[in-house]
Amino acid sequence: MKTLVAALLLSIAVTPAMAGESAGLMLPPGFHATVVADGLGAGTRHVAVRANGDIYVSTRKGRDEPKSAGVIAVKVGKDQKAVETTHFSEVEGGTGMAIHNNALYVAGSDAIYRFKFQGSALVPSAAPEVVVGDLPKGNMGLAFDDKGGLYVTVRAAGNICVDPKAPKDQKPVGLKPCPLLNNGGGVWRFNAEKAGQKFPADGEQTVTGMRDMMAMAWSKDMNGMYGVMQGRNGTAKLVPGMPEEDTVSEEMHRLDKGTDMGWPYSYYDTALHARVLAPEYGGDGKMPATEGNFATPVVAFGSHQSPVDLQFYDGKQFPQKYRGGAFVVFQGGSGQEMLPNGRGGYNVTFVPFDKSGKPGTPEIFANNFAGPNPSDRNTGKAAFRPSGVAVAPDGSMYVVDTVKGRLWHITYDGKN
Repeated sequence: MKTLVAALLLSIAVTPAMAGESAGLMLPPGFHATVVADGLGAGTRHVAVRANGDIYVSTRKGRDEPKSAGVIAVKVGKDQKAVETTHFSEVEGGTGMAIHNNALYVAGSDAIYRFKFQGSALVPSAAPEVVVGDLPKGNMGLAFDDKGGLYVTVRAAGNICVDPKAPKDQKPVGLKPCPLLNNGGGVWRFNAEKAGQKFPADGEQTVTGMRDMMAMAWSKDMNGMYGVMQGRNGTAKLVPGMPEEDTVSEEMHRLDKGTDMGWPYSYYDTALHARVLAPEYGGDGKMPATEGNFATPVVAFGSHQSPVDLQFYDGKQFPQKYRGGAFVVFQGGSGQEMLPNGRGGYNVTFVPFDKSGKPGTPEIFANNFAGPNPSDRNTGKAAFRPSGVAVAPDGSMYVVDTVKGRLWHITYDGKN
């Protein structure tokens, strides 16, 4: 299968004639953004919307002030401004969040929880149920298929897979088989309705070879689960001549059962348009990965952009070109060194898909989160970093930021 490669740094195809600022964001013509709520707290992550329009935002433990602990519930008025904001529960530390059968599922630090609502109440009245427990601590994504399945991503506990006891002054040598792929580095399917399940005994592993992935969503149009993996870091230090902003892709895959995404033995190179052997396993930055039945990504995004959320558009408010396409949230690359031209990401990117599942050219949909200057796209300098996206029942969209906790509402009326 041919892979669509999108650098998504400065060279990405941007929607023609981007409109002016709308609540600080740059959007395509005909789109508008307003600020629903501000100051929800640093560390806000994902967002979900109930059928009645109530909004829920997840948080990450230890990254925000105590008032923002747990889950944040937001009720909006007719003007789409927050009229009530309530913090509830102590479930935090994870990254996944979704509404399923009018219940709110939230990834905690080591479990998936379910909150049930009484009628149209904004906040659940009862304590959450543990749907899946005993999960390894760390980032998790979650999504549902249309057959009663709950999918959970379990990251690998490492950037590369080498012997931790090996001398630090020597070139790392990869472990094979990699022990980090034992009950990690993959996707597991559970029963979406059953409470009290345990990892890994009650789940079925469907995907392996995954470093870290929070961006995962089900596509109704293509009848499949998709996800965007965060690629490995530090490869430039192991491959002589590879530039610092290297060509290790952030890979978007269709997550069919049996998929092997190739980590840690390989990575997809955006310059070579090919999967190559990782340097810890004898690779030199060009050597093809011939061993292993590794999947080819459907889209190969540029490196170090930190994809953190994925949403397929199933609404009707946006123009036809957006129907069935994917919105990918790139939180933005991070690093200690301030780069004059900034780092990749810090935007919401749209990927069109046709009915056969073939992707079109990605384009930046929402931009200017970090600020107007390229250098604003650096850790610690960016004004905002998008971290979550959700489609509302009326087909509009919500995007949340993780720096200060700003929540935007994006609509389309065709007017500039």
